[in-house]
Amino acid sequence: MTARAADRARYDRATAHLDAPVAIVDLEAFDANAEDLVRRAAGKPVRVASKSVRCRALLERVLARDGFAGIMSFTLAESLWLARSGFEDVLLAYPSADRKAYAELAADPKLAGAVTVMIDDPAQLKLIDDSRDGGREEVRVCLELDTALKMFGGRVRVGARRSPLHSPAQVAEMARTIARRPGFRLVGIMAYEGHIAGVGDSVQGRPLRSGAIRLMQATARKELAQRRADVVRAVRAVVPDLEFVNGGGTGSVQHTAAEDSVTEIAAGSGLYQPRLFDNYTSFSGRPAALFAQPVVRRPGVGVVTVLGGGYPASGAAGPDRSPVPYLPEGLRYDAQEGAGEVQTPLLGAPADDLLIGDKVWFRHAKAGELCERFDVLQLVEGDAVTATVPTYRGEGHTFL
Repeated sequence: MTARAADRARYDRATAHLDAPVAIVDLEAFDANAEDLVRRAAGKPVRVASKSVRCRALLERVLARDGFAGIMSFTLAESLWLARSGFEDVLLAYPSADRKAYAELAADPKLAGAVTVMIDDPAQLKLIDDSRDGGREEVRVCLELDTALKMFGGRVRVGARRSPLHSPAQVAEMARTIARRPGFRLVGIMAYEGHIAGVGDSVQGRPLRSGAIRLMQATARKELAQRRADVVRAVRAVVPDLEFVNGGGTGSVQHTAAEDSVTEIAAGSGLYQPRLFDNYTSFSGRPAALFAQPVVRRPGVGVVTVLGGGYPASGAAGPDRSPVPYLPEGLRYDAQEGAGEVQTPLLGAPADDLLIGDKVWFRHAKAGELCERFDVLQLVEGDAVTATVPTYRGEGHTFL
């Protein structure tokens, strides 16, 4: 029996009492992935990206481990909810326009002390001030550096379009703007290199593309390391007591951790190890989060149909954004139908061994987005479900 076949047998036994659709997290794999992130971070604390987990119980589990510290959140409303739930260090990774939430933040000493918001434009400071509604608490802010690699005089850009702050001078000027403005305190810098951390460099069947990605990433890492160090130096000249410099992502943990200017690493997807993170040469994680759909039809030889399963991931639309049939091995989509809203045909020899009611296990393309489809996660240890925990959705929250 292969390792994957053994996993299928375990998951089927563990969830035999549960009807599909059902979502699980294999805790042995989750913990092994967490341990590997800490190893790659080489002594620097790992801040957990909550969008990649979206389950308070699992956030608590990973933060209880040595080597992890703090949360990187994705909306301000989520940040306040987490802070009220007892999480004491929440960095909002994206600017917000949530005026109501800013009013709550500015009026509550506990929230203002626990949550740091993201800034890259003076207009965002004005929006916060206009939202205070009498709240006088000092707002902790973090500056985001644009990490994109710009070549040929800026005519070629590689990287996500995020912050407008690219040069050390631009970031330092924004730091001075914050320092001059009452009611705010600059505590950190964030620089997420998505074109390195979130792009696999070993694309199956595409050796030339993989080589080009590795060359781009090597160039980008060298350029960013120098620019990030220059940015930190320039900002510390304005704010000497800067608390943290955050960088990285699951795909670049060890490279970013090697930079002296970086004090902490952000990562989250590597805990669940979704399919988009299989294509890396620098690390190998274990699939920890899966979902199962039930076989409801047998249309013919070599074909079964499962209920639903059309859970596409965000990003540029393409085949890589679909979930992948994982267990049993050897199933594939019908090219004419793909993963469907209410039914999904699956082709391949293993279909002939599946009965009505059997489970087919899938991996999502991305990590936390799976939790927007399920109210609970079944936590599996060995061949048993040892706990059932709510996702954000199961607690009544769909922040985005």
